[in-house]
Amino acid sequence: MGVETRIGSRSAVPAFDWQVPAGWDAALKGAHAVYISYTPDLAVPAAKDAIQELTHRAKALGVKHLVLLSGRGEPDAQASERIVQESGIDWTIVRASWFNQNFSEGEFLPLVLSGHITLPVGHVQEPFIDADDIADVAVAALTQTGHTGEVYEVTGPRLMTFEDVAQEISNATGSLVNFVRIPSEDFLQGLRQAGAPDDQIWLLDYLFTNVLDGRNAHLTDGVQRALGRPPKDFSEFAREMAAAGLWRDAA
Repeated sequence: MGVETRIGSRSAVPAFDWQVPAGWDAALKGAHAVYISYTPDLAVPAAKDAIQELTHRAKALGVKHLVLLSGRGEPDAQASERIVQESGIDWTIVRASWFNQNFSEGEFLPLVLSGHITLPVGHVQEPFIDADDIADVAVAALTQTGHTGEVYEVTGPRLMTFEDVAQEISNATGSLVNFVRIPSEDFLQGLRQAGAPDDQIWLLDYLFTNVLDGRNAHLTDGVQRALGRPPKDFSEFAREMAAAGLWRDAA
């Protein structure tokens, strides 16, 4: 699009690391608009202080617009939203449902490849959103007028259970992928035995017990309002990933 862009990552120059605030000014200096994606999630206890410090520095350095990636149904994430909204800088909130890409490049990819999506969740529906749609909404908010003060709650076009997800992946790959529900403690114990860090275990437990409880089992029109088009369906995403060979080794 011809827009000068600075990547905020640990490997970039200047580097940006959420754990090293001393480097934030160099990354922010001269920026007109900033897209904020906090790792690992705005729900973790450290997020509020980090977002507060980042917005303070952004305002001092003359940043004009903040676009924050947030999560649906997460009161702790919405606390960080309020920090951005009260910063005195123009803002846009992109509040997203669970990502399709969790199954292609996130925590659930090994489960898909094993042929068994084994998770501690019941028959709960979630409107999975494609990360490319989130990116398009963020780009629009960063580069176009008319998005200031908007909370775009973005979802996919339909509600799906994890059984539905497994069936869509099976249809796309031609290999049987099952969904298997397990008790929460068994899931957490498996993470501990696999050597997962404590903060990752806490976050996954939080998401499955506090967010995937049915509170988000409804569709929203955030993608349509921001972009004037419908969001991508999970079946299209699954066909694309299967064609790319990403799930070729699914058992």
